[in-house]
Formats: sequence, C-alpha cells, structure tokens
Amino acid sequence: MRFILPVGLIATTLAIAPVRFDREKVLRVKLQDEKQANIIKDLAQTNQLDFWYPDAAHHVAANMTIDFRVSEKESQSIQSSLDQNKMHYEILIHDLQEEIEKQFDVKEGISGRHSYAKYNNWDKIVAWTEKMVHKHPEMVSRIKIGTTVEDNPLYVLKIGKRDERRKAIFMDCGIHAREWISPAFCQWFVYQVTKTYGKNKIMTKLLDRMNFYVLPVFNVDGYIWSWTQNRMWRKNRSKNQNSNCIGTDLNRNFNASWNSFPNTKDPCAETYRGPEPESEKETKAVTDFIRSHLKSIKAYITFHSYSQMLLFPYGYTSKLPPNYKDLAKVAKIGTDVLSTRYETRYIYGPIASTIYPTSGSSLDWAYNLGIKHTFAFELRDKGKFCFLLPESQIKPTCKETLLAVKFIAKYILKHTS
Repeated sequence: MRFILPVGLIATTLAIAPVRFDREKVLRVKLQDEKQANIIKDLAQTNQLDFWYPDAAHHVAANMTIDFRVSEKESQSIQSSLDQNKMHYEILIHDLQEEIEKQFDVKEGISGRHSYAKYNNWDKIVAWTEKMVHKHPEMVSRIKIGTTVEDNPLYVLKIGKRDERRKAIFMDCGIHAREWISPAFCQWFVYQVTKTYGKNKIMTKLLDRMNFYVLPVFNVDGYIWSWTQNRMWRKNRSKNQNSNCIGTDLNRNFNASWNSFPNTKDPCAETYRGPEPESEKETKAVTDFIRSHLKSIKAYITFHSYSQMLLFPYGYTSKLPPNYKDLAKVAKIGTDVLSTRYETRYIYGPIASTIYPTSGSSLDWAYNLGIKHTFAFELRDKGKFCFLLPESQIKPTCKETLLAVKFIAKYILKHTS
C-alpha cells in the first residue's frame, strides 16, 4: 500500500527556511580619495557586498562615507584589506541577525492586531485599509489600481471629499521592500489625517480643500518576502529572462533617463532597472493612475529610508530643475519644521548631488510628467540601525515627518494653480 502525503504537508516540507544573517556585519568606511574608492570597487568584484549606502558599487566615489553588509565568512578578509590599506572604518552592526530580532522592541496591544507603534505585515495592512474605509466612509475610499506579479492587490487610499477636480497630492511608501519605516509612515499619515479632521485647524483646512492619494505599500510582493523569507530584500519579485536572479528595482523602472546608467543592466544587481521602462506591473499601475489624475495631482511625495534627507529632482543629471529655487525653499522650510519636534537634522537638495546619481526614479518621472513639486524623504536614521530602525522609533519618526508633509501640503494649496 502506497503512502500518499497530503499536498499541504508536501508544500510545508518544501517551504524555504527564511534567510538568517548570523554574525553578518555592516561596515561604514570613510573614503579619503579615488584610490580608496577603487579598492572598495575591487573588493565588490570579488566579494558579496550588499551596499546600503550608496545602493550600488558604481556610485562609490572619493570623499564618500559608505555602508555595506558583509557575510561572516568574508568579513575577516574585508577588514584585513581595509586595515592593510589604512582605510578608516567602523562596524555599525556586529551581528545583523541580532539587530533584526531587536527591531521588535514595542510590546503593546493585542497580538495579531494592527498597531501604529509596530511594524505591520501585509495581511494586517490590508485589513487596516478596510477598517479605515469602514470607519470614515465619508472621507476615505479604497481604490484598487492594479495587481503585482504575484497577484497581490495594489491599493490606494483616497482621503478627502469626492470632488475629483480639487488639488491632490500623491504619496507612496515601501517601493523598496526592506525600508519598513516607510509603510509605517503612510499608515500613520492616514490615521492622523482622519483622526484630527475637524479638530486640528490646519488638517481640516487641507482636507476641506484638497485630496490625498496614499499608496501604503508600493512593492507588496517584496514587502511580503522581507517579512517571510529575507529581511534584507529590496526589489520586487518578478522573474527575469535568462537569469536565475529575481526582481527589479522598482525605483529604477520609471521612464526617466531609464537607459543612462549601464550598471543597472544586470538582473542580479540590487538596482536592476528591468527589461524596459514600466516593465513591472507595480510601476505600470502607479504611472497609469497618476497619468489619469494628472490634472489634479500637484505634488508627488515618496518615502524611503535611511539617511535623513529631503530630496528633489534631478537624479539623472546634475543640471538643476527650472523651479530649483522654489523646490529648495520648500525643502529647507520642510526640514526646519521637521526638526522642531525632536531636533532631528535632515539635509536637503537635488538627488544627484545630495545622495548620488540615479536613473529611472519615480521622482524624476513625476517631475518630467508635469508635477512640478516632487519630493523624496529618506527617513531615519543616519546609520546606527539603518534599515532596522526599532519599533520604539516609529512614532517619533512619523510625528516629525508629518510636520514636514503638512507644511508641503499647505504650500501646494497656496502656491499651485
């Protein structure tokens, strides 16, 4: 008699164990000159370096401070090379797995329930979107703008009155899967807007006169993967032709000088741009939605982490945008306002000169489309916890960021036609 295993059991047996990062390190290196920059680039050729800042080896340049993750196996030889070349470095994270586990440092509420003080997985976020619509039917509606590669829904929450002609701001979070503080902010924003309407003068005025479109998680498949399989996952989960490497960097997949950096051609790279602009279902859903609401959308804001910056175009050229002075003024006041809460210092400026040059970004695409106020927040922190910001910092991060977003929204209301 043959023994047949139930299908579910087979699936469970074949399930992949989540990636562990025991004793992996994150190093920060202060590069003094071109020679040291080239040493890092050479090390990246022969070792598996996961660049956290900048996000790829080809951005590494003289006088830059860089952060990268290195495996336990390779860390010794990497540190020896740095020592031999008299390069100044520090170990930001000694054991990455330990830091991953330490992230969940807020013990509150009922287990399994959505919380604004904790990181929420995708299932909780979906249930939360339903709850927000149910709780505030006159103010919140949920729009399914498309689906992901793995057939998960892409939901935008529209906040405001039903009038489509009013000025609007489009906001998205979580384009890169591992940047968990980003979706946490989008959820906090929706919560605060709905909670304080009718109580807070500024919020009431904003919602009486404009709409917000909020995409709480842009890269849903990648976000799920970062929860279930690999906390350090960045890209989406699409399969690539002629390669075993999975995923496209959605923030290199927009039609904004998409082809200008040859280093984004490799499907195994963290910054892989995809086979063509808007090749990814997630990118296409967002671009189609924005194009169809272009008359009303006056600002585009996207949230990333980490490094405490407020960025604006351009990323693909050092040329300044025509309304540079206006964007710089908004960014300066925005970062000043943000710092009033906890004295968190942000720097601001065009992407290319403030962080590093990028091609195919959502920010540049939205700007070139005609949305002349486009901003990217790089949220906390500056390198103590990096992508693994503890839950105890969610509320402070969200509270200070909300001040800057409110200022930007007020400015858009007053100064755009």
